[in-house]
Amino acid sequence: MGKIVSGAEAVAHIGDGAVVTVSSSSALGCPDAVLEALGARFRDEGHPRGLTTIHPIAAGDMYGVKGVDHIAQDGLLATIIGGSYPSGPSNLPMPAIWQMIVENRVAAYNVPSGILFDMHRDVAARKPGVLTKVGLETFVDPLREGCAMNDVAVGRSIVERAEFGGETWLHFPNIVPDVAIIRATTADEHGNLTYEHEGATLGALDQAIAVRNHGGLVIAQVKRVTAAGSLRPHDVHVPGHLVDMIVVAPGQKQTTETLYDPAISGEIMRPWDSFARAEHNVEKVIARRAAMELRAGQTANLGFGISAIVPRILLEEGQAQAVTWAIEQGAVGGMPLTGFAFGCASNAHAFVPSPNQFTYFQGGGFDMSFLSFLEVDVQGNVNVSKLGKKPYLTAGCGGFVDITAHARKIVFSGYFEAGAELSLTPEAISVTRPGKFTKMVAAVEHVTFAGQRALRQGQDVLYVTERCVMRLTETGLVATEIMPGIDPERDIVTASEGRVAVAGNANRMPVSLLSETPMGLAL
Repeated sequence: MGKIVSGAEAVAHIGDGAVVTVSSSSALGCPDAVLEALGARFRDEGHPRGLTTIHPIAAGDMYGVKGVDHIAQDGLLATIIGGSYPSGPSNLPMPAIWQMIVENRVAAYNVPSGILFDMHRDVAARKPGVLTKVGLETFVDPLREGCAMNDVAVGRSIVERAEFGGETWLHFPNIVPDVAIIRATTADEHGNLTYEHEGATLGALDQAIAVRNHGGLVIAQVKRVTAAGSLRPHDVHVPGHLVDMIVVAPGQKQTTETLYDPAISGEIMRPWDSFARAEHNVEKVIARRAAMELRAGQTANLGFGISAIVPRILLEEGQAQAVTWAIEQGAVGGMPLTGFAFGCASNAHAFVPSPNQFTYFQGGGFDMSFLSFLEVDVQGNVNVSKLGKKPYLTAGCGGFVDITAHARKIVFSGYFEAGAELSLTPEAISVTRPGKFTKMVAAVEHVTFAGQRALRQGQDVLYVTERCVMRLTETGLVATEIMPGIDPERDIVTASEGRVAVAGNANRMPVSLLSETPMGLAL
């Protein structure tokens, strides 16, 4: 039982200036008890100081699992590198980590999640860092922000442009992690880890290998401990020789506001009629039009926001199993969940480790991606990663940049304006009061998706809103389909301040999109 220690005993081995990599996805797989112990040690002792933490996907959320906020303390945290960050609505207090970022009390970076997983694999194999085209011409590129989230990070570059083989690449030099904090369900006495109650394995194995290969410390938080030799070898995801210490936290949540649901971990299969249908509203209409792009037998990636409703559209249409969904946390197939459980799926066919899932995404192996937008500009650029006035309303880029880098087809969904008053009837959507501002802007605040690069690569890009479907063309954004009830000149051209043109042969979107009953979708 020598590996089993308290949280306080485990974090006592983390030294000043250490680089700590944390496996988590909001509350999914979050080693919250260990992070809490780390924060408590600093408050009591003033050590460890000056940590750099790496989070391929966010640790914690704004809904009861503090995660990274436990360690968001001046002196403790010097640098944070995250694929995403805790996010939530403006009526909740700003997370402590965001306070540090906006006040320049920590050097903060937003690096695409897939690249962060690549960095662990390459540092583990002692390769010379990550060489990738993911992120070119976006905020990731040093020609723009170079991943820096605040002023204090700007002068400390973590990415550079490099010429190799006659092509331009982004190079991320190695960052060697000293400590990995990971999570599982069960550990045996030797430290072998199984994930039977988890909704994903995330990148724990790769993070542990990266640390072990450089002589570092691996701490695993688990729900329970079993006797040595009692775990099936095929069930062990992280072998015990990679694990130094085990911290038992019996009350660890499966994900946000969910202590344990066996359908999330694939232990049972839910009846398909047990899943809630999408509420009938304008967002559902947008998701319906997006779903029309699908064909039976395809594999599609799914992002947060309106796009997350698309599987529920297929459910309502009797097509729930016609498409295979793949989400960045690792679930393949089944029904992706919404709300607090986003990132999980019930009735999944498989759980792929996140680093492998991102390899699949970066190479564009799937048929299409459904993603959302905050704003779109005249170059077709999309921002989902930064809102200067309310930064914690977005989690950052997450896997968005990895997914869109080589996707064959991308369907973005969102509202045309912010705060418009809309009327929805079975015959039409009408704008009863204009919005506060258009989301079709001259230049996005943050380039998370580079429209012109996508055009040069021949990617098929659509933007679906409650007013129209737009395509990215050489001349800019062009509305090719108009929603019933929408006045093209007033509600599209004028509302966008002339930034969206209407095609002369624009079609009328099917009125079946507006029906309160199934629309009759055939894939």
